[in-house]
Amino acid sequence: MAPDPDAALMLAFQGGDEAAFRALFEKYGRAMMAFCQRFVKEPARAEELAQDVFLKLYRSADRYNPSARFSTFLYRIATNHCLNEVRRGEYRLRPDRDPVGDEADPRDPDSLAGSAATPEEEARGRALERSVRSLLERLPDKQRAAFVLARFEGMPYEEIADVLATTVPSVKSLVHRATVAAAEALAHWSPSAAEGEP
Repeated sequence: MAPDPDAALMLAFQGGDEAAFRALFEKYGRAMMAFCQRFVKEPARAEELAQDVFLKLYRSADRYNPSARFSTFLYRIATNHCLNEVRRGEYRLRPDRDPVGDEADPRDPDSLAGSAATPEEEARGRALERSVRSLLERLPDKQRAAFVLARFEGMPYEEIADVLATTVPSVKSLVHRATVAAAEALAHWSPSAAEGEP
């Protein structure tokens, strides 16, 4: 396996190099906020969760073992933190609609509604965002985590298995079931559906 430069930074931080931690934060900060927002709707709360993840990373640096990729270690912390957050009762009681209405939040790093789009495209993008978020909320916890890591983060199954402390066949099963659910939930967004084909 090729050397992991992020692991080298983490080891430098273990040795007291604060600049190495800042470099990791600068590299992964935006990605962590996007990841957290797959679990909670509000960008402000996602930002808080991302900051919590880095605080936990800071405090658990001495537990990092360079035999694991740094990204595996970071996403294990992030996944556990986000799943603990969404298991709180308040998230189970929220409606499917975003509390701020139909407008896409400009702080959302993955917003599908772009400033260069037409009003119709922006409205369609916001509706698709709501459909995707609603789908993610309905998935069981482990399916949701595996699906987000595979489809949004592009993580290989072997690494997802390490993050979730499970086996590769289990990850494949989780991602497959989530993908089937996504295909059913988002079928009306397919080009054939948009054109009115059966």
